[in-house]
Amino acid sequence: MTSMTSGGNGNPTVALVHGAFADSSGWSGVVERLQAANVPVKAVPNPLRGIEEDAAYVASALQQTDGPVLAVGHSYGGAVITNAAARADNVVGLGYVAAFAPDEGETLMAIEGDSHDSVLTSSLNEVKYPTERGMETEFLIDAAKFHDAFAADVPEREAQVMAATQRPVSSLAFSQPTGSPAWRDRPVWSAVATGDKAAGTDVVRMMAERADASITEIDGSHVIMVSQPQAVTDMIMQALDGVRR
Repeated sequence: MTSMTSGGNGNPTVALVHGAFADSSGWSGVVERLQAANVPVKAVPNPLRGIEEDAAYVASALQQTDGPVLAVGHSYGGAVITNAAARADNVVGLGYVAAFAPDEGETLMAIEGDSHDSVLTSSLNEVKYPTERGMETEFLIDAAKFHDAFAADVPEREAQVMAATQRPVSSLAFSQPTGSPAWRDRPVWSAVATGDKAAGTDVVRMMAERADASITEIDGSHVIMVSQPQAVTDMIMQALDGVRR
């Protein structure tokens, strides 16, 4: 099988996985900085169809990457890499950026229910989409609430563009339970956004501590990879140094 990309010389490839209500373009500032530092990097599309389907897709992308991989997820993308990396034996470390790191059997819906910082659930609109199983539910963030709930430290005009171009996520992303988490047997780094009103700073910090992550706190909103790409890149570089040892 032809590989999708190669780190070359055993240097880890950074695989960036976006979260819900977004696409890979949110990583652009981080990708630019990693490329400038000659770090092999790729952005893996996240289908946003539910934990099981998304983890299978991302696991395949990770397995088709030559050499070792540092898997980095933002928001819901963290839950996806938690499951996907357990199926990809070339993943040598995990990075979480304002991201979920659920434990076995947990759902994101239950985790969000424990957050005092998150306003996400009150900011969502439901829409329906057809599947072979019938009509199912997916979520979008209300455009009027997007800036405050998701991207408070991004200029409002830029946040309006992000709101208009957001990708909906299946309700299965929030309701399907996590399998055995990859963070149990891989080194972990986590960037915790101190003003995260989407995932919730409190539960993100709790999950990072539970995973025994090396934690970097960043003063910013949920989308710190957009608003503070250098700080997020610095965390990724620390993780790369860690997995190279």
